[in-house]
Amino acid sequence: MSYTHFSEHERYVIYHLKLYGLSLREIGRRLGRHHTSISREIERNGYPNTVYYHGVSQPKADARARKPRHHRRQSNKRLHVDYPDDESMRCCTETIYQWVYRDAATGGDTYTHLRRLHRKRRKQRKYGSGRGLIPDRVSIHERPAVVDERARFGDWEGDSVLGKQASCAIATHVERKSRYLVASLLENRKASTMTERSARAFRHIPIKLRKTLTVDNGKEFADFKELERKTGFDVYFADPYSSWQRGTNENTNGLLRQYFPKGCDLSRVTDQMLAEAVRKLNHRPRKCLGYRTPHEVFNSARSGAL
Repeated sequence: MSYTHFSEHERYVIYHLKLYGLSLREIGRRLGRHHTSISREIERNGYPNTVYYHGVSQPKADARARKPRHHRRQSNKRLHVDYPDDESMRCCTETIYQWVYRDAATGGDTYTHLRRLHRKRRKQRKYGSGRGLIPDRVSIHERPAVVDERARFGDWEGDSVLGKQASCAIATHVERKSRYLVASLLENRKASTMTERSARAFRHIPIKLRKTLTVDNGKEFADFKELERKTGFDVYFADPYSSWQRGTNENTNGLLRQYFPKGCDLSRVTDQMLAEAVRKLNHRPRKCLGYRTPHEVFNSARSGAL
């Protein structure tokens, strides 16, 4: 059953009809509302034992709308510890996101604590539509199944982080098992530039750690065959508009954005500035790595401890 909150105009009408002494049923009839809804509105947003006044009821309703829900669960910060045997006292990630987005929709600022600072969930386009595919591309669905398991080193994901007006960019490549980041500046988004800079960036990576590279469908990867020849990678393409298929790379790009936010003029970023940001990310402990750093994990593979 749908429910619509009272508008400011309706509260104004209720105030005046109450002054004229009309019954709740008559007020409800004139507004097209059930009389119990009128009664609930007066009880919730009026002053006890006083005349209902729209100038007071509206601010009270607005304040209540801005107040986040789920107080009971929100107040339990250690649900698994405090209620180890009570499965009803659990809160999944999706519930938290829904709570944050509802709070943002009513003027709250809880979203500022999210990694990406999004006020609402971005619309997911249906993949496979609206974007041309690179000729002779090899789909991610033909990629070896072992890549999905993260059981070996040498499988990478690639993308580009765009700067102001999308003129310059940063090529990012992330190793799936260790989360190790390799990045380089791009003065433009030409495919030849991406291929040259990426090949140069991987010169210090042993060939045994260059097995597969999964990228998106951006035109900067149009020369992927040349990239394969120069690096030894087998390049695979994710489905269009399916960023979750390269989740490791997308998450790492989000971390890199802390140093180079959207709208940043990347033409002013030097190789030294980028190298320092990459160094900090590669030496940042990760929970998924048992609180080791990507540098530590990747170096164990580089030294032969595969």
